[in-house]
Amino acid sequence: MAEPLASSSKHQPGRGERPTFDLEQKFWQVGKVRVAGLDEVGRGALAGPVVAAACVFPPGIDVPDLLSDSKRLTRRQRERIAEWIRLHATTWALGAASHREIDRYGIVWATVLAMRRALARLGPVDHVLYDGRELPSFPSANSTAVVDGDCLCASIAAASILAKVTRDRMMERLARFFPGYGWEDNAAYGTPAHRQAIARLGLTPLHRRSFRIVPSVQED
Repeated sequence: MAEPLASSSKHQPGRGERPTFDLEQKFWQVGKVRVAGLDEVGRGALAGPVVAAACVFPPGIDVPDLLSDSKRLTRRQRERIAEWIRLHATTWALGAASHREIDRYGIVWATVLAMRRALARLGPVDHVLYDGRELPSFPSANSTAVVDGDCLCASIAAASILAKVTRDRMMERLARFFPGYGWEDNAAYGTPAHRQAIARLGLTPLHRRSFRIVPSVQED
C-alpha cells in the first residue's frame, strides 16, 4: 500500500490530486469510527439503473496508489482497485434504482433511493460523506455533501469505483439481451454510437422514457 497522500484542497481540487482520508480523519478523531463514503453512477445514462455504493474503512488505513476518481481510471484499473476495496473496507454495500423507478420518481429521487438502499444494507454508521451537493432526505446532522467528493475523499472515491464496476458489469450482461447498442462499451450513456443505434433499432424496454431521448442519425 502507498504512503498517505498529501492533503488536497476541499474546494478547488487540481487535476493531479488524489483523494485522501482527511475528511474521515476529522470524524475518527472524535470517536466516529463508522464513516461511510457514498456515491452513485448512471444518472446520465439513457438506459438501465442508477447504482449506488457505500463503504466504511477502518481508521488509519493508507490510501492505495490507484485510488482516484473512477472516471480517471481505465476499466482494468477500476477492477483492480475494486478488489482492494472489497478486501480492506470494514464493510461495503450496493443499492440500485431501476429504469422504471427513474421514470416514475425522476432521476434525483431515484438516485436518493439507490443511495438509501446502499446505506440500509451497510448497517449503522456514525456519519455519511456523499458526493455532490445536498440531496433531499439526507439530514446535515449526520451527513455531509462534498462537492467533487470523488476527487477529494477516499471513501467517496472508493464508493464511486464500486458502483461503476458493478454497473458496468450489469450493462455488459444486459448488452447480450439487447445487442447492437454497444452497452458493453458505452454503459448506455448517450454516445453518438448509442444514439445512432437507437435511431436504427428503436428504444429497448430498458431505456428511460422520461429522458425524452433524441436519437442521432448518422450523416452520409
